[in-house]
Amino acid sequence: MKGIILAGGSATRLYPLSKAISKQIMPVYDKPMIYYPLSALMRAGIREVLIISTPRDLPMFEELLGDGSRLGMRFEYKIQEVPNGLAQAFVLGKEFLNGEPGCLILGDNMFYGQHFGQMLRDAVKQVESGSCGACIFGYEVQDPTAYGVVEFDETGKVLSLEEKPKMPKSNYAIPGLYFYDSTVCDKAAILEPSARGEYEITDLNKVYLAEGKLQVKLFERGFAWLDTGNCDSLLDAGNFIATIQNRQGFYVSCIEEIAWRQGWISTEDLRGLGKAMEKTQYGQYLLRIAK
Repeated sequence: MKGIILAGGSATRLYPLSKAISKQIMPVYDKPMIYYPLSALMRAGIREVLIISTPRDLPMFEELLGDGSRLGMRFEYKIQEVPNGLAQAFVLGKEFLNGEPGCLILGDNMFYGQHFGQMLRDAVKQVESGSCGACIFGYEVQDPTAYGVVEFDETGKVLSLEEKPKMPKSNYAIPGLYFYDSTVCDKAAILEPSARGEYEITDLNKVYLAEGKLQVKLFERGFAWLDTGNCDSLLDAGNFIATIQNRQGFYVSCIEEIAWRQGWISTEDLRGLGKAMEKTQYGQYLLRIAK
């Protein structure tokens, strides 16, 4: 399975912060925001990743992440000229996926919780084995009107999916993390624009639901899904990461550490990455765990 990070858009709710820089480059405590969704793909075992962004911002991601080789990975980059909806990622990413299953994660979504890595790996296995065509997630929120919403019956069967409903049928929002089989690009290519003029990811999920191939896994209480859509939530996310790291002594979404623990780079490689940043706490952390 390959991965796609959609890191486009103009993030106008963060102006003037995002007026001259991509939202997904902004710091969430001690790391660029894009490290967090990238780390989720890595924990799922995904080593080939396409980053999609705007013509202005894509060079910054290339400078930040390079070709992925320092992490034992491979990165490609693609321009999205106009943000026309999340499902467009699979139109732009068709050549990259090349008929393989794909995982899409939004560049401003952050996840933290027990057994998250196992949930990701299970989703990959289920899609690749054909036991489901698509695997998405549900997360209970107080106000789901800003999200895609999933409705269940009393047995947990999915009844409906809605995009940003004014009168939601449940409080389960769908986070920006989606696993799809090898037919996803063909399905995305035939979608019609919504009333908002966008190619909605909810409409793509509805195709899988109609085929009886959609699975929805629920994040349990205590799991954190952080959406950094405005200045307050961006600050909250940074404070959350700082609290976890400073209390436990381990870094959250440290992509170099994850690559090392996955066996994609050697201890000597990790030590070299830490040495290059040894004047920072981040670099010192890499050197400490490499001992």
